[in-house]
Amino acid sequence: MPGAAFLLVLLLVLGPGCGGPVKDPQPGLSDQDLFWGTDQYDFAIVLGASGLECFWHMAHQGEQFYFNYMVQWVTGVANDRHLAVTVNSPKGYLVSEADDATGEIKFEAKETGFYQMCLSNFHNRFGHMQVFLNFGVYYEGSEDMKKQKEEDDKKKEEDRKDLNNTITTIEDSSVRLQSYVFHMWRHYNFARMRRGTDYYLLLSNSTYVGYWSAAQSVVILLSGYLQLFFLKRLFKTKTTTETDKPRC
Repeated sequence: MPGAAFLLVLLLVLGPGCGGPVKDPQPGLSDQDLFWGTDQYDFAIVLGASGLECFWHMAHQGEQFYFNYMVQWVTGVANDRHLAVTVNSPKGYLVSEADDATGEIKFEAKETGFYQMCLSNFHNRFGHMQVFLNFGVYYEGSEDMKKQKEEDDKKKEEDRKDLNNTITTIEDSSVRLQSYVFHMWRHYNFARMRRGTDYYLLLSNSTYVGYWSAAQSVVILLSGYLQLFFLKRLFKTKTTTETDKPRC
């Protein structure tokens, strides 16, 4: 009885949540910061002055992880377009880093888990910047698996008939085509980033030229008015009377 009572007290103290699997790998993060699966994502964010933003993406061991970014516009006094980017492993180790206006990070995931991507705008302490992001994972397969697949294909080719060989050829062609389409999609997203950057640059130059032209117009009008004012003062004559005559 004393042992049963002690066990009951222990269960009440620990509570029902002391055991069981962990359902949320990052309990302190919202769903907007966590990206699951092998999908690809592309969107733009605005970093405040000295701002820091971090995202997490799921990657399995052996998958290819890629992360592209490009600074589209910057506000403030210094207008420094450099952006500090770091990618950390699920255990917190630094995998790769970059510090430029445009960058691409690509590596093979060595472990399964959520990889952290952090973007820091510490170069601009008084200005904001908009950054376009494109990241995701894809699987190409290792050399051992390729060899194993080739051996399996050879064995299957010996047993298959012409119809099965045709289906295998179509399947391999479909896989290669899917890979080519995926890489074309990546290049297309990079072109989108470049187009957005050029658009914001042209918009900024147009605004700058407009304000500078207006300022020059005001200066020209003001200088013309001042010149006319001083010229009139040079030719100004003072009328004299009998009581008010100029002295020699």
